[in-house]
Amino acid sequence: MLAVVVRTIGGPEVVEVAEVPLAVPGPGQVRIKVAAAALNPADAAVWMGIWGPVEAGEHLGVGLDAAGTVDAVGLGVARAVGTPVIAFDATIRRPVKAQAEYLVVDDFAVAPAPTGMDASLAATIPLNAMTASQALDHLPLRPGDTLLVTGAAGAVGGYAVELARTRGVRTIALGRPADEELLLGLGATSFVPGRGDVGAAVRQLVPGGVDGVLDAAALGDAAMGAVRDGGTFVSVRLDVIPAAQRGINVRHTTARPEADRLAYLSALAEVGLLTPRVALTYPLSQAGEAHARLIEGGRRGRIVLLP
Repeated sequence: MLAVVVRTIGGPEVVEVAEVPLAVPGPGQVRIKVAAAALNPADAAVWMGIWGPVEAGEHLGVGLDAAGTVDAVGLGVARAVGTPVIAFDATIRRPVKAQAEYLVVDDFAVAPAPTGMDASLAATIPLNAMTASQALDHLPLRPGDTLLVTGAAGAVGGYAVELARTRGVRTIALGRPADEELLLGLGATSFVPGRGDVGAAVRQLVPGGVDGVLDAAALGDAAMGAVRDGGTFVSVRLDVIPAAQRGINVRHTTARPEADRLAYLSALAEVGLLTPRVALTYPLSQAGEAHARLIEGGRRGRIVLLP
């Protein structure tokens, strides 16, 4: 089978598509025939070397998100072959990952795909919606409370806006001026342009400050001024965590697979309460080009590989 692999550290030019053995699912595992695999910034971290070097003679797989159909199952797994599924392949360093013709992954990282949804759209759900959902769990918000989402037009931010709406939370979305219509359409209560003094701009809408911030744009200290005393600030990046002040609870979230939550997020997408967005698709054979486009940024939607 073919898989996207990295044999050395460098730029997107080190991304290649190679022939690798077809893996057999072990106990508690599922093999998926991949129909689509989304690209995320964490994928670039593999070939940049942020997750560590590649040993001589070895290779690392790439990809955290997949959509496809169950191809085979290991002992103790009840899923039927042919069932459409999505998967969150959260282990960073493995020889074969989601950007491949087939993926073997633990059953707890798999959920039914949204019925009737194109695989390219479904593939954008696992990592980003899971990150948004688990980050919101770190924010003790009640219906009617206010939340600032930075980077709200990005994949994590957009899902966070929609998930906050399902919890009855009033959301202020921070983004580029051109994103205002999109974000209000996703359910944001208000919009703030992502420039200048973020705290001052937010406090024009909420003078006492918001109850919480979900910092999907990794603004860090620049967004702390928007939070009320004693509020909560959640970062999705471990390297951008502001110092606590004014009694604000500062937290970090790293997404992890949860079968029930992934199934719930898939169901929300199926009924239109989550909006997957795809900017570009590439065949698996053009993975290197797709990764080069990934680091250019500026798109509203994920790049997706189609094996």
